[in-house]
Amino acid sequence: MAALLFQTLAMAKTNEKPFVVPELTHWNGATGTLKPSGRIVVTSKKLLETAQDLKRDYQLLFGGEMTVTTSKASDGDIVLAMKQDKALGKEGYRMSIGKTCKITATSTTGAFWATQTVLQMLQTQKSLPCGDAVDVPQYGMRGFMLDVGRKFFPISYLKNLVRIMAYYKMNTLQIHLNDNAFKHYFGNDWSKTPGDFRLESETYPGLASKDGHYTKAEFIELQRLAESLGVNIIPEIDSPAHVLAFTHYKPSLGSKKFGMDHFDLDNPEVYTFMDKLFDEYLSGKNPVFRGQYVNIGTDEYNNSTEELREKFRAYTNHFLGLIKKYGKTPVLWGALNFAPGKTPVSPKGAIMGMWSDYMAKAADMKAEGWNMICMPDVSVYIVPLADYYHDILPNEDIYNHWTPAKFEDTTLAEQDPQIAGGMFALWNDLYGNGVTVHDAHIRILPVLQAMAVKCWTGQLTSVAYSTFESKRQLLAEAPGVNELGKIGKLPLALSELLPDKALNLPVNEIGYGHKISFSIECKPEQKGTVLTSSPDAVFYLSDPINGKMGFKRENYTDCFKYTLPKEGHVDITIENTSTSTNLYVNGKLTEKLGQLRFYIVNPDDKVNHMPGNSWQLDAYEPKRSMRYQRALYFPMQKTGKFNSKISNFKVE
Repeated sequence: MAALLFQTLAMAKTNEKPFVVPELTHWNGATGTLKPSGRIVVTSKKLLETAQDLKRDYQLLFGGEMTVTTSKASDGDIVLAMKQDKALGKEGYRMSIGKTCKITATSTTGAFWATQTVLQMLQTQKSLPCGDAVDVPQYGMRGFMLDVGRKFFPISYLKNLVRIMAYYKMNTLQIHLNDNAFKHYFGNDWSKTPGDFRLESETYPGLASKDGHYTKAEFIELQRLAESLGVNIIPEIDSPAHVLAFTHYKPSLGSKKFGMDHFDLDNPEVYTFMDKLFDEYLSGKNPVFRGQYVNIGTDEYNNSTEELREKFRAYTNHFLGLIKKYGKTPVLWGALNFAPGKTPVSPKGAIMGMWSDYMAKAADMKAEGWNMICMPDVSVYIVPLADYYHDILPNEDIYNHWTPAKFEDTTLAEQDPQIAGGMFALWNDLYGNGVTVHDAHIRILPVLQAMAVKCWTGQLTSVAYSTFESKRQLLAEAPGVNELGKIGKLPLALSELLPDKALNLPVNEIGYGHKISFSIECKPEQKGTVLTSSPDAVFYLSDPINGKMGFKRENYTDCFKYTLPKEGHVDITIENTSTSTNLYVNGKLTEKLGQLRFYIVNPDDKVNHMPGNSWQLDAYEPKRSMRYQRALYFPMQKTGKFNSKISNFKVE
C-alpha cells in the first residue's frame, strides 16, 4: 500500500521548468507529458509560414516529418494561434501544454520564437512537459556585433550566424562593414596598412575590398533570410575615424594631421563622399539596406581641440539627420563625453551604443534623452588573441552578474524605457594573427547563448550557471547548422583513402577536440601533395614550399618540421585542439604547433648604442607584439592526388 502511494505521488510530481535557451520567463508546471502527434494545426493564415518553418526545422533536427493542417486539433497536436494580448508585447507568447501544445502570440515573430522553444525542449526530452508558459523578452534588442571590416566572414557564415541567433531568440545582428589595422604593425606607414570596406559599391567602383566583400545581391538576400527568422540586420559604415578604406580609395579625404584613418573634417568632399555612399544603399523603392536601423559609426575620432570636437559633433548630427531622411532609425557609437561641446547632437529617434564610459557615460546620455544599447567593452567585447581585451569572454561573469541595465559607469533600473537592449561584440583588431572564422565562432557561440538568457530573461534568470553550462551544450547550434564541425557518433573509421575522391562524410571539416589517425605506406610525393581538403583548408603530405607535412587554413599556411620518408610504413596522428595542432609519428608526440608571439621591432626600440665600434649588436626591446594561432579544423571533403597508400583512417 505504501509503495503504491509513493508511486502515485511520484507520478503526480509537478514538472519543473524545462531547460531552454533563453530561459522561460514564467512557468507553471503541471503533471504528465505530451508526445507530439506530428501535426501542426494552424488557426490563422498569418501563421502558415511559421508552421512551415517549424516543419522544416523539425526535419533538420530530428529527421522526422510533420504535417501542417488547418483541421480541428487532436491530442498531441501543436496548435498555432494569434490573439491580441498586451501582456505579450511584440515578441512574447503563451504556451499551454496539456492534451495539445497550444501556442498563442500577438505576432508571427512571437509564434516563431515559441516554435524554437518547442524544438529545444524536444532536443533534451522525447516528450513535452505539461504546464503553462508565459515567455516575454525583458529587452527589445538582443544582439551581437561582428567586425567583418578587419576580417572577412563569408556570406555562408553570416547566414548560419543568423540561423543560430534566431534559434536563441537573439534578434539583432550588427555588421561592421569597414575598418583598418593598426599602423604600428605595418611599419608605421598608412600606405602599407590594410583598410577594408566589405560591400559592393557602384558609386565608387573598386572601393570594395578585393580580398573579400559582399555583393549587393548577397547582402539583400542575407537581410531577407534574417527577416524571415525574426532577426534585424544593422549595417554599419563607420566614420569619421576608422576610414582608411575610404582614404586609400581617395587620399584627399584623409587627415594629414591626425592620420589617414581619420577624415579631414575641414574638407567638404568628406560630406559629399559619405552622403553619396549612404544614398547608394538607402535610396529607391528596394534599397540595399532593407531594415529599420543603420549605424553611422562615430567612435574614436581625435578630440584634441575644441574646434575639432565641434566639427565632430556637427558631422555626427549631419549623418543622424541623413539617416532619418530615408525613414530609418540611426544608430551610433557613444562618443559625446569624449567630444563635449556646444554644437547640438539630437538624440530624437536615434539609438546610442554604450561601449565605454570614457567615451560616453550612461547617466549623462540618459539625461540628454538618448535611447541606449548596453554593450560595455570590459564586460562583453571579444578581441581574439588580444592582450588588452578578452580573448575569450568569462561567460560565468556575464551569466551571473550582467544584464542590459548594467552599464560600465552605472546600473539603471531593469527595463528602464531608455534601455533599448544589450549586445556583445567580436572585433578583429589584429590582422594576420592566424584566427580563422572557426576560431571566431567558438568564441561567439557560448557567449551568444549566455547573452540570449540575460537579454531575454534578464533579472528573472533562475537556472544556476553550472546547470546552464552543462545543458546548453546539449542543444544544436541551430537546425541544419554545424559550424562546430561535430561528426556525431565516434569513432569514424575508413579502411582506406583513395586518391582524388570525394569523401561524402557528414562534415567537410572536423572541429576541434579530435584525434585523426592514419597509416601510410610511403612513396615519393611531389611538393604540394594534398592528403585531404575542403573549401577552407588543406592538409599536406608535402607542403608546396619545403616538402614538409603541414596544412593551410584560409590564407594561413603552417608546417611541421617533419618530412615523410620516401618509403616504409608510418603511423600518423593529428590532434586538433582550439589552440594547437599536434603531430604524433608512430605513437610519439613529434611536434606541437601552438600559439606563437611575434614582436614588432622598430628602429626606436634599439637598446644598445655603441658609436665608433667596428661592429654593432642588433639588440632591441620591442614595445609591440602579437599572438599567432595555428589551430586546424581538419579538412575532409575530398582527397588529393597522392602516391602513397593511406589506410586505417580514424577520427576519435
